[in-house]
Amino acid sequence: MIGAIACRLGEAWAIAAALQLALWAIQVRTRNAGIVDVGWALAFTPVVGGLAARAAAPVAAGAPLAAVVVAWSLRLGGYLLARGAARSPEEGRYAELRQRWGARAGRRFFVFFQAQALLTAVLSAAFVVPFVIAPRDGGGLRALGAGVAVLGVLGEALADRQLARWRRAPAHRGQVCDVGLWAWSRHPNYFFEWCVWVGYAVYGLAYGAWGLIAIVPQAIILASIFGVTGIPPTEAQAVRSKGDAYRAYQRRVSRFVPLPPRAR
Repeated sequence: MIGAIACRLGEAWAIAAALQLALWAIQVRTRNAGIVDVGWALAFTPVVGGLAARAAAPVAAGAPLAAVVVAWSLRLGGYLLARGAARSPEEGRYAELRQRWGARAGRRFFVFFQAQALLTAVLSAAFVVPFVIAPRDGGGLRALGAGVAVLGVLGEALADRQLARWRRAPAHRGQVCDVGLWAWSRHPNYFFEWCVWVGYAVYGLAYGAWGLIAIVPQAIILASIFGVTGIPPTEAQAVRSKGDAYRAYQRRVSRFVPLPPRAR
């Protein structure tokens, strides 16, 4: 069994690596590495398609999970494209890396892009088991997991839409968004993103001990949100740009889980 799972994850890695290689070649010409984020999001669609195409278990059992993965992948990839991730000017963090790396930027970005492909393969452990073995539940755990993941997709989409709409108003320039979900959580997009991966983990519980593998990716996502690329750098930048207004927002609004805001 472990061999079959490892083989499928290896295939996921190959698919993601090929996609990121193509995107790296594009950024060599455009000098915009932001496209790596789009590639990371969209890579899960061909990955789950490949898993379904080579499924050793009943495809119908994994079909709801595959549908949610594709919906999440295409929505997030489309949102990043619409936000300008693949257009000039290059996003600040990548522009800073390009400047810091200088003449070595091409090689180092290649490694960076391929690291994202490896991450895709690791996170694909969240939904590989349903395409390798048959489920052991009566459908309840799979329905619950799919429901949590769908809630996560919808919540993240709503948070992104509310923020985009708020930012379009010129009067809001330099202010802190605290409307809708953003009045209940400082990072509702991150919270609902994590909910998507929790849903995958719950779905995996329907497959017995092997399904526990799906717990690892949601833990990686949560660790990334709280310790690497998520909340800490986002809030540090917000404090630098908005100062006391954001500090007041921090005191009033929950950091992660949506909760009623404290009194002003």
